[in-house]
Amino acid sequence: MAWQDKLCAYKTDLFERFITNGFVLIPKAISSKLLSRISGVIDDVLEQHPPALGTVGHYFPPITKPESLMPLLLRSSVFKLAESFVGKGKLLVPEQVQISLNIPCFPHRPSRHHLDGVSAPEADGRPGTFTLLAGILMTDQPRQDMGNLWVWPGTHIIHANYFKSEGVESLVSSNGSPDICLPEPMQVVGQAGDLLMAHYLLAHNIGGNRSDKIRRAVYFRLQRNGHRDHWQKSLQHPWHDYDGIRDHLKNNEK
Repeated sequence: MAWQDKLCAYKTDLFERFITNGFVLIPKAISSKLLSRISGVIDDVLEQHPPALGTVGHYFPPITKPESLMPLLLRSSVFKLAESFVGKGKLLVPEQVQISLNIPCFPHRPSRHHLDGVSAPEADGRPGTFTLLAGILMTDQPRQDMGNLWVWPGTHIIHANYFKSEGVESLVSSNGSPDICLPEPMQVVGQAGDLLMAHYLLAHNIGGNRSDKIRRAVYFRLQRNGHRDHWQKSLQHPWHDYDGIRDHLKNNEK
């Protein structure tokens, strides 16, 4: 098989899994050299802003220089991969980035899910919705209960249907946790350098960490051009922001 055909088959597989589950995990998206460089940046951030003594579970250190973490997004394949889902030239470069730690020992099992952006709305009061979450694993998480992110596959579709029925205002009134019927959750397992791409509407939550290692991840919350103007439609129509996915679905109908 020619490399063009292999690339097309790989992209098709990514799209199909994303359409069904609302997320994909792409192995080895970040080179070891870049991974090492950004790990050093995180070390510097934590030296300046260490977690308080006795902290367990999640910790998000303040970031004064987000540009120092942007190579993960822009000097790798991450941004172009995300663009292939949304549309070339239609994805905004984010101004913010998040370092996410999960510190042991944290024997936690989430009972519910959430959607981002409700507890920290934007300056104009709009909930902080976005299009696509790009998360890079900065440490190995080969087993469950190592600080893994929990996700509920397929809930991007369930949420869209819920917001069609109940209205988009229910995102805020439910505090980002609409009362939907949840399928069985799963924990995201992978290696340092793996890339998680997840739909905004995918139900997720922070898991526990029973290992002896601090889990590290870096998250970019990506918006399509104009998302702030049509975020209500994006909540009710899961592929509204996703030109690449819509084209794929149309081609498969032929």
